Amino acid sequence: MPGANLTRIEAEERKSVVAAPIHYQVALDLTVGAKNFGSTATITFDATPGASTFLDLIADEVNSVTLNGVALDPATAYADSRIALDGLKEHNEVTVTALCRYSNTGEGLHRSVDPSDGNVYLYSQFEVPDARRVYAVFDQPDLKAMFDFSVLAASSWIVTSNMPVASVSETDAVTAPGTLGDHAAETAKRWVFQTTPTMSPYLTAICAGPYAEWHTEYENEDGRIVPMAQYCRQSLAEAFSKDVDYLFDITKKGFAFYAKTWGVPYPYAKFDQIYVPEYNAGAMENIGMVTIRDSYVFESKVTDALAERRVVTVLHELAHMWFGDYVTMKWWNDLWLNESFAEFTSTLATAEATEWHDAWATFSSGEKSWALRQDQLSTTHPIVAPINDLNDTYVNFDGITYAKGASVLKQLVAYVGRDKFFEGIHNYLNRYAYSNATLADLLAELEKTSGRDLTAWSAQWLERSGINTITTEVEENEDGTIASLTLRQTAPAEHPVLRAHRLAVGFYNEDPATGAIVRTDRFELDVDGETTVVEAAAGKPRPALILVNDDDLTYTKLRFDDKSLAFAAENLHCFSDALARSVIWLAFWDMTRDGELPAKRFIDTSLAALATEHESTTFRYALSQISTTAWHYTAPAERAAVVEHVAAELWKLAEAAKAGSDEQFQLVTAYLGYGEEGDEAFAANAKGLLDGTVTLDGLEIDNNFTWTIVNALASVNVLDEAGIEAQLAKRDTTENREFALGAKAVRGTAEAKAWAWDQALHNADLTNSQLEAVARGFAATPRADLAEPYAGTYFEVIDWVWKNKTFHMAEALLEGLYPVYADPAGLVSLGEAWLASHEDADNALKRLIRGNVESSQRTLKVRDFNAAL
Repeated sequence: MPGANLTRIEAEERKSVVAAPIHYQVALDLTVGAKNFGSTATITFDATPGASTFLDLIADEVNSVTLNGVALDPATAYADSRIALDGLKEHNEVTVTALCRYSNTGEGLHRSVDPSDGNVYLYSQFEVPDARRVYAVFDQPDLKAMFDFSVLAASSWIVTSNMPVASVSETDAVTAPGTLGDHAAETAKRWVFQTTPTMSPYLTAICAGPYAEWHTEYENEDGRIVPMAQYCRQSLAEAFSKDVDYLFDITKKGFAFYAKTWGVPYPYAKFDQIYVPEYNAGAMENIGMVTIRDSYVFESKVTDALAERRVVTVLHELAHMWFGDYVTMKWWNDLWLNESFAEFTSTLATAEATEWHDAWATFSSGEKSWALRQDQLSTTHPIVAPINDLNDTYVNFDGITYAKGASVLKQLVAYVGRDKFFEGIHNYLNRYAYSNATLADLLAELEKTSGRDLTAWSAQWLERSGINTITTEVEENEDGTIASLTLRQTAPAEHPVLRAHRLAVGFYNEDPATGAIVRTDRFELDVDGETTVVEAAAGKPRPALILVNDDDLTYTKLRFDDKSLAFAAENLHCFSDALARSVIWLAFWDMTRDGELPAKRFIDTSLAALATEHESTTFRYALSQISTTAWHYTAPAERAAVVEHVAAELWKLAEAAKAGSDEQFQLVTAYLGYGEEGDEAFAANAKGLLDGTVTLDGLEIDNNFTWTIVNALASVNVLDEAGIEAQLAKRDTTENREFALGAKAVRGTAEAKAWAWDQALHNADLTNSQLEAVARGFAATPRADLAEPYAGTYFEVIDWVWKNKTFHMAEALLEGLYPVYADPAGLVSLGEAWLASHEDADNALKRLIRGNVESSQRTLKVRDFNAAL
């Protein structure tokens, strides 16, 4: 498998040839135009004498290659995104000069032009293996090296990298036409950065442009003063300035929490956070300089859920400075070590070191529901996933690697004890500092501190796929006390493993004084095998609800006993604890998706609970689950009535919500997703919100919310393309261009769908974010007649997309363009036929397609269950 897709075997072979010390000198020239930049890399490394290996590089041109003083012919040395290095010596030096290309896909060195002021912004994104898009490199995580970066850039720009600046000097160079967009050419400065510590190439980073900047310092636990900075585009500076001090404070709290928890102070020379446009991920843990999507710069009102998610993201990337950067996986099969740990500890830090004390409820509602969904697909995989090549890695940035892994780590903490767990982490970080490690290395340290044999635990939890179900079985005495309480554990046939769980069982009853449902008893125990008797419950009065996995300590599906199910469904809105509500709600949702709880019952229970729910992420996910249930899971004959009912109830709830509240904002936003062509009441409400004739106290119609309304009106053909363009003309920004493209694509006409389909597939000038907006809009209109013509066409273009697009763009297209409102039976038939005819297709591609097809299979199954009621 030559070329851009590196296999694990090739990486192991290269590691056996190339040896430390490895050192890079990388010089980038960002003055040569709008399309390309110059790249020169000199790499010194040791190697097995006489052996051969290769460098990774994706470039438009390779101008020269010199190995140990001998010039190689680029025409023969460079092929398939690799530079062949033959006849190596014990000590080697290779220099490669190349012309590389800026991306508009968020991969490599991304170039973005802000239409509001014409400013050009550059940022790098190198995970998984995209440092090779910027300089010649041994692009795998276990070939750590030291790096010296220098950058030639426009004098008005600032340049940042992993390390502090060593020097900035004026030059005689002048930027070439196009370099600065429509701005005039100017002279250039050379930025030179201090040498990095030993690190993996994918963690190196360069950002350049006229970013706005803010600075402060942190007094590190080892006595050093750590410079801190935050950056964003100039057009966002006013909005961001309102949050900078808060985000600095959150980051400092993270520094202190992690240093105290792990006993290892922050290890690097500085810590920057740079908010960048058109970003594919949430953020990236580049050493000393984290890049973060600038949709986290809030110009308009956002949900509390998103505000909290920003905090978790900041703390997630900060956690990586230790776990992933300081100690790094050897190969991508241990990607979970990075992501699961950062997700777990950032949630812990958010709950214990910030004002977001219900972060574990947020985790249950959001992250855990993501894991449950993906773990029930045939494409699920062990947390420690088999990674044969880079394409396997791409598709493993998923709910298993992040959310299931984090949930399982929470279970591990309960299993071994918190103090022992973090003592083991302290020892692991110190032992493998600045090097690479494996799962076995981590478990060895945890076994030493905890005294627990983790071999069987790892085999069950990390090395096997699937999720268990724990069902509550209760026998009562005549006096209403519990005769026996048994927990029955089952496993799906395709993943027949029963796991050991450390969990809690909670008893909940109504508080007579307040009417709230509160916990009145709790038992913590080990659950193992098929049945476990909760001996401590025998003889106690039967509570109104028995909640297994109280405090959400383990990772499992739940099934309630009949009395508990009925009580919880009627009283979900009365539970006082946010985490308990989230655990119960998630179980209800899982039962609905499995065709065990009627769709209308889930909807009514959820609507009732929304009237009193204030945990923003739980609120957000409940709204999303109601939408999926109404549009896809209800019986076809009842769907129109259910959708109309949900829309009416959401509007009533919005009118009754506290003025200006998060709940009001979320409810109106959700309501605007229920429009159907010809619904005059909906159109009147949406138009009234836009023109001010319909008002709700405290609801601000700001920029982003205006576009939410525009999108709703476009979807029901009340607003045409000219109206969308007129709205964009009022304020032409990066974000509003994306909103406008999405609104054009969501219009409820065959012509709009044909336009969107063509734009998404064939307009190479669309940025990654614009392409995603078009794809989302294309698929979002809830009309089968518009989706049905693309069912067959979708499966016809899959191969072309996979061949002609980068992975991130292929993923965005193949997931975003899937016509979910087409007949699910037809989609399943077409999908199964495609999979049968593509047995030899790339595994990563088949995983993407299977995920889509199986969502349609589930829709068909659950819809039929509800139709039979």
